[in-house]
Amino acid sequence: MADSAEHGGSLVTEAQWEKFDQDGYVVLEPFQVLPEGAVDKLRNRIDEIMLGKADLDYSKLMMQLDSETGRYEDSGEQTLGHKGSTLNYRKIQNLEHDDLFRGYISHPLFEQACRRSYGAESVSAFRIMFFNKPAGKGTNLPWHQDRWHHLDRDPLLTVWTALDDSSPLNGCVQVIPGSHRNGVVNKAHHSSFLTDEQVGEHCPAAKTVNLELVAGQVALLHNWTLHRSGTNQSKDMARRAFSVNYMDGRTQLANPDKHQEHMAVNKTTGYAEGSSYFHQVFPAVE
Repeated sequence: MADSAEHGGSLVTEAQWEKFDQDGYVVLEPFQVLPEGAVDKLRNRIDEIMLGKADLDYSKLMMQLDSETGRYEDSGEQTLGHKGSTLNYRKIQNLEHDDLFRGYISHPLFEQACRRSYGAESVSAFRIMFFNKPAGKGTNLPWHQDRWHHLDRDPLLTVWTALDDSSPLNGCVQVIPGSHRNGVVNKAHHSSFLTDEQVGEHCPAAKTVNLELVAGQVALLHNWTLHRSGTNQSKDMARRAFSVNYMDGRTQLANPDKHQEHMAVNKTTGYAEGSSYFHQVFPAVE
C-alpha cells in the first residue's frame, strides 16, 4: 500500500496549505488519499484486531479499553496486550506492527506533508494508533495539544483519518482554529492538557469548530492546535479513526526519569506502554 497508484489521490493544494497555516488544520477529500474500498479495508482490519482475529503479535500492541462512565480518568490501563474480544476498545497503539496500517502511513501525500514540516530530514512516527468511540459509549477527551515532556522536540504534524462518518452526535473532534499560532498553553502538564482556567480563556464555545468528516476524509492538524472530543451519543454508529503523529527523525527520548514517572503516576492518563518507541517512516532525502 505504498505507491501512489495503489493509494490513489492527489497532493495537497496550495489553497489547502494556506488554510492549514492559518487555522492549524485542513480537511482533505477522500479522493486525495484513498482509492475506493480502501477505508473499508482499514475499518475491517481494526475490527479484526479488536476481536482478536488478526494474525499479528498482540504483545506489541498497546490496547486500552473504553471507560464505562465516559470520564477520561476511568479509561482502561494503557498497557500491552489483547484484553478480550470486544469492539469496546478506546485506543490501540503501535499499529506499525500491522502490515496494512504500516503501508498506509507511508502514503506519498503524507510524505509531502512531512517534507513541508521537516524538510529533507528522516521522518519518524510516534503513536501510530486507532481511536474509537463505540456507539452509545466513548470517553470524553479534554482540551489539549499534542506534545509530550518526554520528547526532546515537539512533533508538528498529525494525520487523522476518519474510518466512520463523524459528527457532534457520535463525538467528532472539536478544534479552536488558529490556536496553534499562540504556542503551547500548558507547559506544566506532561501531555499539555489545559486547566479549567485555561479552557475558559482559550476555548470559548463561540470559537469552537466541529470537525464533521465523512469516512475516508483525512484531517492534517498542527500538533499545537487545541482540540477535544466528547462521548458518542449515537445508538448505532461508532466513531473510529486512525491517527499518526509524524515527527523529525532526529527526535530523542528526553528526561527518561520523567518518562518513567509519568508512566507510573497513572496508567490511564499518563504515558502508554511503548511510548518510547519511534518508528521510521521516511528516510532522509539526499
